[in-house]
Amino acid sequence: MIGRNEPCLCGSGKKYKKCCESKAAFSIEAVQVEELERILQAFYEEYPERRDIGDYLQVANKWKESLQSYLIEEMIEAIAVDEFFFHHKPEIWTSYLDKQRKKIIRPSVLRVLETWNNPRAFIGEVVAVDDAYLSVKSIFEDETIQLRRESEKPVPVGVHLYCFILPDGTTKDNHYLAVSSLLFFPTDHQQVFGQFAKQFEAQQQPVSTFLKENGIAFWQLLGEDGYGGGEFTNFEAGVLLEAVDFLEKNERQTDKLVEVLEDYLVEQQPNARKEVAIAAGAIRFGQENGLFEPLQLTIKEIAEWFEVSTSSLNKYYNDLNAYYTSKV
Repeated sequence: MIGRNEPCLCGSGKKYKKCCESKAAFSIEAVQVEELERILQAFYEEYPERRDIGDYLQVANKWKESLQSYLIEEMIEAIAVDEFFFHHKPEIWTSYLDKQRKKIIRPSVLRVLETWNNPRAFIGEVVAVDDAYLSVKSIFEDETIQLRRESEKPVPVGVHLYCFILPDGTTKDNHYLAVSSLLFFPTDHQQVFGQFAKQFEAQQQPVSTFLKENGIAFWQLLGEDGYGGGEFTNFEAGVLLEAVDFLEKNERQTDKLVEVLEDYLVEQQPNARKEVAIAAGAIRFGQENGLFEPLQLTIKEIAEWFEVSTSSLNKYYNDLNAYYTSKV
């Protein structure tokens, strides 16, 4: 084993500690992250077992009865399964961890699993974003956690999220990962989180107890406020629908343009009076950047289709172009 002060084996002439040691540490961390992800994925593939199905269905059916007028069945089931495992039958999770500990040799992974016995529900507001983590402040108390990002999709400051969390395996305080479903809520529903936080203050319970007893009530508040499971505000969804409707009526593929447009809306938060103004700019942008098969339409004709001025169209075309150029 090479010493930290010995010449690095790569031949750079530098000491190992100032050269490839950090790369080796990164490689070890990457292996650990991969192993932890495998453990989480395997849990949801193996459980609930046949003997637990009756108990799970009892929980799931209760959630469906309460939320079926607001959310689609698949989303309710995804929420209910975590509630079942971590609030109703936590022994299923802890038993699974015990089995995993007997299989694992890597000491660093074993140390992480020792901290995984109690996944907890977390509701908070994103207050900062970097390449690897979201800074998320609890709506209930003075706690801000660093939550590992699951993808490179943009996340704007100010949105709220919900998930069950576990320590992420680093040695840093307050660093967590989402156990399974990480759900973001559009800013249309910010008042719901303030209302739910006030209910918590009135009941004077620990956060974990309050969330266990009031989980359905939280989702009902969102549903009553118009939440239907989407991550986009009503305005953002309107822009996307206008653009998709245009492309479908003209028999063009939507995927490439929609992917860019979604990221632009979330990250840039354009302040437009009309949804169609952004949609019109997006169509010109998509056509000129080859995101769908070109149409034989002039800029004026696109503007007329959406009933907007060419100046409005061009404003959001230019915004999208600048955004897209900065990303490629």
